Amino acid sequence: MRVLLVNPNSTVSMTAKAETAARRVARPDTEIIPATAARNPPSIQGFYDVAMSLPGLLGEIEERQPGVDAVVIACFDDTGLDAARAACDVPVVGIGEAAFHAASFLCSRFSVVTTLGRSVPGIEANLQRYGLASRCARVRASEIPVLDLERGDPAVVEQVADQIAAAMLEDGAEAIVLGCAGMTELAASLARRFGIPVIDGVASAVTFAEALVAAGYKTSKIGGYAHPIR
Repeated sequence: MRVLLVNPNSTVSMTAKAETAARRVARPDTEIIPATAARNPPSIQGFYDVAMSLPGLLGEIEERQPGVDAVVIACFDDTGLDAARAACDVPVVGIGEAAFHAASFLCSRFSVVTTLGRSVPGIEANLQRYGLASRCARVRASEIPVLDLERGDPAVVEQVADQIAAAMLEDGAEAIVLGCAGMTELAASLARRFGIPVIDGVASAVTFAEALVAAGYKTSKIGGYAHPIR
């Protein structure tokens, strides 16, 4: 099985981090194929960055999709997800949608901890669109710029941890969804620290993609995900 893992921003170190997280959970016979949208913004933080990333992301997917069995979009905003599904016959999974569904399987009430406040409205809109808003107690911003996650500063981890503690106390959260691909390496240690599921979207998306492929499912080509008219 070959899974294309696409980072819609141009930061190569974030692609490498997502690739490591993907390989950690992938089946032994799954090949993870990492790709970076090299001409895109270095990070995606809010509606403007999402819009600016679409042409580069879709171009990367269309160029690389021949011969792959599934595509994972490694951006928590699920950048270009619907358009990518229209462009592909194979399953396309966004890490945001995958993480929300994983949380819904594991608890009755979860909170999301993301990066900047400007990303919160887009995440809330996606929760509404996916029908999972009622399961999410709150989307919290740690006010950490995405690229600061790449520096390995312990103070950054503590900012995320502070939001998790507040979510448990104030929101009644029973699980936490980490709202950025750049947070992927924090999930396991934070789960041990707080004693609740801390969900990484990359791991969730890869395992869901593998399951869809194993079941023989393809993306519907009638209605909203019909092939583009060229």
